[in-house]
Amino acid sequence: MGTGESVDDLFRRYGDSYRVLVTAAGMTASFVMVISSTIVNVAIPDVMGAFGIGQDQAQLMATAFNVAMVTSQLLNAWVVAVFGQRYGFCGTLLVFTIGSFIGGFAEDYGMIVFGRVLQGAAAGCIQPLIMVTIFQVFPADRRGFAMGVYGMGLTLAVGLGPVLGGVAIELLDWRYIFLAPIPLVFLALGLGFIFMPSVRKEGGQAFDWAGYALINIALFCCMTGLTDGQREGWVSNYTTVYSLIALACGIGFVLWQARGGETLIDVSLFRNRNFALCAIIAFTFGMGNFGTAYAVPVFGQLVQGQTALDAGNMMLPAALIVVLALPFTGRLADVISPRVGIMAGLALFCLGTLPMAGADANTPYLHLVLFAVVARGGMSFTMPFIMSTALRTLRPEQLNAGGGTINFCRQLGGSLGLNAWVVFLEVRTHYHSDILAATQSADNTSSREMLSDVGRILGEAGVPSSIHEPGALHYLGQVVHAQANTIGFQDGFLILAISFLFAMIPAWLLGRSRRDGN
Repeated sequence: MGTGESVDDLFRRYGDSYRVLVTAAGMTASFVMVISSTIVNVAIPDVMGAFGIGQDQAQLMATAFNVAMVTSQLLNAWVVAVFGQRYGFCGTLLVFTIGSFIGGFAEDYGMIVFGRVLQGAAAGCIQPLIMVTIFQVFPADRRGFAMGVYGMGLTLAVGLGPVLGGVAIELLDWRYIFLAPIPLVFLALGLGFIFMPSVRKEGGQAFDWAGYALINIALFCCMTGLTDGQREGWVSNYTTVYSLIALACGIGFVLWQARGGETLIDVSLFRNRNFALCAIIAFTFGMGNFGTAYAVPVFGQLVQGQTALDAGNMMLPAALIVVLALPFTGRLADVISPRVGIMAGLALFCLGTLPMAGADANTPYLHLVLFAVVARGGMSFTMPFIMSTALRTLRPEQLNAGGGTINFCRQLGGSLGLNAWVVFLEVRTHYHSDILAATQSADNTSSREMLSDVGRILGEAGVPSSIHEPGALHYLGQVVHAQANTIGFQDGFLILAISFLFAMIPAWLLGRSRRDGN
């Protein structure tokens, strides 16, 4: 038995308009939280300068949010059962608000990351709740349409995040990326308190707290080891301990889930061949997808010297293309072979990412926009096919668990992949910096000419002669670092392109037609 106001009760109170009102509440909350997931990407250079940290630490604003969002999705069913949809919805919005204020006003970078963890935890918990609510209030023959509109809105929010972040940074300050969404959060809070159903189960709800603790510890230690490994040493005791704890807890989580009973993930789903292949594709695709969404705006700022607004606008046309293409590719997922659809999407991602492996400070802005459009166009193909193929061969009672597991694999791959990619970028930048610095000798004619030209310019500017040589050497050091950073990004984009090629292997192994079984 449940207590509180049900969907039917609220329909009787507000009539048919209730469907629009509760959908508006849910869409507003989802829109804000998805925007918050990408809005920080254009603030990375400002944060690096404000706190004197490297990109390996600055990117924690993105990965901390993503990891918290991944794990908190596992809490959704328990939150709804214990608190009901209304109080669960409002409670997560309050947690998100607290995280936003912490991020906006904290003076310590560690507290800013903690604020992002709270935001991510709220985002992960509330999104499945909203999807279920929308599913409840629409009749069966309109649920596909409702979910399509919901998906298009979230895709658009992904593209708008960097744009709004750029506007906030240009007009105000990078801290306003945390505070700008607050008015919409309060609007969603008010609507949700009135229109969300409040039914909750009596007697509580069983939850796999041991499994939840294991996955959180594993991801925290893995992320910490990757982030600090370059600074502490990859074979240091510090990194080794974190790596071993992450490995032990990760293995423990898998074994604990396989025991049966009340678990977070139904591992029996992976006995289904096509489902297991789709999970692998989703994990690998998530790595490349999250990586490109982060890398392109940061590349624009750090390598090309773009403003935050220009870097954010670079991804907007791509997001609009995905929104327009999703209804078409969604219909295609019911017509053509999943092998063809997924491989076509991965090929587009690869074709759009590979040219970035040759991009530098002189690459035209419009070319970067075009590369992003091609790459993100692959998303409109890949996602509908992955989900529909994964769920098609499951039994009806497995559909909810299957959908949640595929989404978990995709976001887990994205979170861990982004963290690993930034570490790879830092390692390669240091490597190229050392190689280039070693070439700056007296035998290097180009460097001698540059030092001479810089010294002459400083002299013409009236700078004392005693500063000419140190100033010229400092400038040479900046040039070397800029070149190393550019080549590091090029290596990083090449790795992303290769990840999409690797994802083609399990895609090729999928059934030849959409009706193939296990």
